[in-house]
Amino acid sequence: MITLASPFSYHREIKKSRFFARASPVTSPDAAMEFLGTVRDQQATHNCWAYKIGSSYRSSDDGEPGGTAGRPILAAIEGQGLDHVMVVVTRFFGGIKLGAGGLARAYGGVAAECLRQAPKVEMLPTITARIKAGFDFVGPVYSLLDQFGAEKLQEQYTPEGLIIELRLEAYLVAEFRTILKDLSRGSTDLELLDPESPSA
Repeated sequence: MITLASPFSYHREIKKSRFFARASPVTSPDAAMEFLGTVRDQQATHNCWAYKIGSSYRSSDDGEPGGTAGRPILAAIEGQGLDHVMVVVTRFFGGIKLGAGGLARAYGGVAAECLRQAPKVEMLPTITARIKAGFDFVGPVYSLLDQFGAEKLQEQYTPEGLIIELRLEAYLVAEFRTILKDLSRGSTDLELLDPESPSA
């Protein structure tokens, strides 16, 4: 699976309207919305967007005629075979109406060119897993997550300790599990939540 190596931006003027595309790798729908919040320009006419994260995807025309902005942006992401990507295209209206077809070509084209030029990287297969740790081992577990670059998906404190769901690159599972057992003296293990289908 291919995603972006880092955020990237691109702009183009089309019939006096200025279009600014900003693309970023994202790990979750929440992260996509956070990115939108950081790049949305309140002075702009429209801030249209789309993201694709695995089987999850959303798009918004943000006031443009239905289907003329969000869907073309999403099509640009899918057309280049990218995943875990969010694209926001901000438009400053220049006084000349583009029509539905013109809008779709403008939003889709600016998004596609932004993604074409952006640096890309291959994402390694990952697994999701759960750890149940007693209170004595909460600190070491957090340190282990940082050490392995694991993404914390959610956490819950219980009377017995902490339950964490995480995402981890698949090739690291065996080493992570060994160290986790050593740290907890065998009392804590890594429970795979999707062992048959690591996402790639």
